[in-house]
Amino acid sequence: MALRLDYVAGVSPSKWLRAWGERRADLPLEAERVDEHLQLERLRTGEADLAFVRLPVETEGLHVIPLWEELAVVALPKEHPFADEAELAVADLDGESPAPVQLDPAMTLELVAAGTGYAIVPHSIARLHQRRDVVAVPLSDAPPTRIALVWRIERDDDDIQEFVGVVRGRTARSSRADETPELSPAKAAKKAAAERRAAEAARAGGRPTGKTAGKGSAKGVSGRSGSGRGASGRTASQRGRRKGR
Repeated sequence: MALRLDYVAGVSPSKWLRAWGERRADLPLEAERVDEHLQLERLRTGEADLAFVRLPVETEGLHVIPLWEELAVVALPKEHPFADEAELAVADLDGESPAPVQLDPAMTLELVAAGTGYAIVPHSIARLHQRRDVVAVPLSDAPPTRIALVWRIERDDDDIQEFVGVVRGRTARSSRADETPELSPAKAAKKAAAERRAAEAARAGGRPTGKTAGKGSAKGVSGRSGSGRGASGRTASQRGRRKGR
């Protein structure tokens, strides 16, 4: 008997496989990569117990835990005029032709290399199928994709929940109650957007917030006031000595 895990291209489950092996040597975990257009087929038929999928998928009858987001990039031929850009916007691609999308992302990128057009793909896919004749440029305003862990509602048992705990960082001694409550898709998207904005601000060397700026200003004013008081004190002392004379 084994726990069967499917995952789509761009997902690397090795760390969870190692963690599971250390925790549950009694129950092997078998992992298999599947094509994205087939990501739910084996799960629905019972050939797989869990799957890392790329959203959106049909979620009826499934438990879904949204995990991380993937940055969108545009794949371009190395000789393309935009190939040296650090970042592009979707509008920059107006007038450009997209390459024919294939079921196999590697084939789509091969068509990009052949000069048939551009392709917008998750960064993980571009990295997995990187080629010397294709460049991947981040898209600043393209919606990201998201990876999720899914399993059938009727297949929800202790073994499944233990693997879910491994993915969510739950230790062997902790319980489900110790985890952060699962967010709704809307709240998860809102949280992810906030995290992206914070990360972008950090990369751009963003200015201090109002509170931080206020504290800095207050310290500056305080320092100057201290110097002012010291000067005033010395002036008063000098005046006192003059009166004594």
